[in-house]
Amino acid sequence: MRLILAVTLFVSVALASGCGNSPQRSAAPALTDRERDSVLAQSGLPGAATVGRALQVNDGAAARAAVLDSIAP
Repeated sequence: MRLILAVTLFVSVALASGCGNSPQRSAAPALTDRERDSVLAQSGLPGAATVGRALQVNDGAAARAAVLDSIAP
């Protein structure tokens, strides 16, 4: 019984000590979906040109929507 209690206590202390804030982790800003897709489009991976074309089509649609929004009363 004492052995089980000792092992449980040891495991609990070991887990609790690993849950603190680590100064080694840097708070690097995460990339947005657009930035990630742009990086992918510029890479040499298969299908990267398709991703780039999709970004261009999306930009065109957003520009057309902005024009339509600006002329609506």
